[in-house]
Amino acid sequence: MLNKITVHGARQHNLKNIDVEIPRNTLTVITGLSGSGKSSLAFDAVYAAGQRRYVVTLSTFPRQFLDQMERPDVDSIDGLSPAISIEQKTTGRSPRSTVGTITEIYDYLRVLYSSVGQPYCQLCGSPITRQSTEQILQHVLALKPEDRIMVMAPIVRGRKGEYKKDLEKLLRQGFERARIDGVLRNLGDEFTLDKRKNHTIEIVVDRLLVKPGIEKRLEASIETATKLTDGLVLIVVVNGEERLYSQKLACIECGTSVPQLEPRSFSFNSPYGACEACHGLGSTWSFDPGKVIVDESKPLLDGGLGPGSASWYMQEQLEEMARKNRINLKKPFEDLPKKTRDLLLEGNGDQPGILGILEERYQSSSEASREMLVDYM
Repeated sequence: MLNKITVHGARQHNLKNIDVEIPRNTLTVITGLSGSGKSSLAFDAVYAAGQRRYVVTLSTFPRQFLDQMERPDVDSIDGLSPAISIEQKTTGRSPRSTVGTITEIYDYLRVLYSSVGQPYCQLCGSPITRQSTEQILQHVLALKPEDRIMVMAPIVRGRKGEYKKDLEKLLRQGFERARIDGVLRNLGDEFTLDKRKNHTIEIVVDRLLVKPGIEKRLEASIETATKLTDGLVLIVVVNGEERLYSQKLACIECGTSVPQLEPRSFSFNSPYGACEACHGLGSTWSFDPGKVIVDESKPLLDGGLGPGSASWYMQEQLEEMARKNRINLKKPFEDLPKKTRDLLLEGNGDQPGILGILEERYQSSSEASREMLVDYM
């Protein structure tokens, strides 16, 4: 393949029989006065020739659905490849909009990866392979003795619908309980799911205590769950971890499982494909302690704390934390021990600190109120 695109005798629009060489695999910027022929060279000459050469390789049937551009007025163009052109226009400021989404290449890539992609374990790096019932059974029996577990069948994972008939059918089959959107419910109770919202429904197949002698019952429960879900079974340790096992895709080294690859698995607009930290945006936000504490030489509630110092909720939470941990809030912030300062900022497992309270306020506030907090991020 040539390492450059060569244009000879370009006379399109305002171009005056020019010759130009454009290096490949680099970013080339065309600049000049208005009307000098920048767009004519980029779009009407180079892009038009590349698009025409791609279209002529197609059969007659798909060619009729494509808008073929006019042949550019040039002597020759060498070194071309199929080209992408982004229309010059004002668009909404969306952090989820990329060249891939605008050109729809992103959609084709998601289908490609979900069809031929090879998943790898995020913990040990081993290829994810299918797991048999016996392997799932051995992993479950390796849990701590006396652990209470629930064998669950995830029949719906993040999909819209009421699922009324499905739940009634399962109730008739003898299944009495299900975890719906994280809440355990009796299937015999009256409730209605919002058909416009995504739901996750996990049927409780069995509840067991991990101990010798449960092998046959556990194996039967796993088989029942996998039949309901086409190969998936969720093992939930009561007040502990949860593991999703798959007869289709699971790591044989550490037992980590993934659901069947789907196009949405590679979508940053879907909760099943987006990064859990940034939710598919590629960036995260947080409050800067250096901006939140505006004057360390003063007590927090007497000029030391910037945003939220006048909030009744903030004052109440800080005073309660101070009582529990014997902190003197009347002392200047810089005079407190580092461990105490970190506790006030970060909080602990039972109570949020200053940063956590501000985050709660940010999440629940209106757009106008949020703008007042941006300066402290």
